[in-house]
Amino acid sequence: MTFAVIKTGGKQYKVAANDVLKVEKIDAEPGSVVTFDQVLMVGDTVGAPLVEGALVAAELVETRKQKTVIVFKKNRRHNYRRRNGHRQLLSTVRITEILTGGKKPSVKAAAKAEKTETASEAKPAKAPAKKAEAPAEAAAPAAGFKDDVKLIGGVGPALEKKLAAAGVTSLTQIAAWTDEDIAKFDAELNFRGRIEREEWVQQAKDLVAGNPPRAKADKE
Repeated sequence: MTFAVIKTGGKQYKVAANDVLKVEKIDAEPGSVVTFDQVLMVGDTVGAPLVEGALVAAELVETRKQKTVIVFKKNRRHNYRRRNGHRQLLSTVRITEILTGGKKPSVKAAAKAEKTETASEAKPAKAPAKKAEAPAEAAAPAAGFKDDVKLIGGVGPALEKKLAAAGVTSLTQIAAWTDEDIAKFDAELNFRGRIEREEWVQQAKDLVAGNPPRAKADKE
């Protein structure tokens, strides 16, 4: 069986036809054909560093976030604890062809990509659903609940003002944020991934449910 070694996202993968693998996020629609032109090896042919005229074609199955990885830092006797979360975006691809001699992906694969692109163009008709934006007050606050966004770890008076300017003034709003809302406010307020990294949504949900602020819980 012919195999190839490709490089994408700073990593190398050994692949063969019909292999399914996860790679760094690829900007394309699910179902479309993607190509990898950084081919380091095909069968017994080793590139210097790349194999000339070699190409690996694949079908993009999906792009989704992986499980949360928790990063916890602690300095003993310094009362220092930091808990961050990270969810990596990975694309799942199915290898369709390993091509050499400057060949392009087959017409069949290209036609499939075209068909998928047409279908994805029609999809936006469904998109208006900013359903999740409206029910900001969905979670029922616990008794004695204090609605103060500064209770979220990492949010001080400066960030409180920024959020207020964007129309966010309560924990119940933050607790109801969707992935789209997170991306929107992250870009608008130039937070650079801080909302996800510090798990603001989960912190807000915990606070609305009556749990103590995370910083206080860490101290205990």
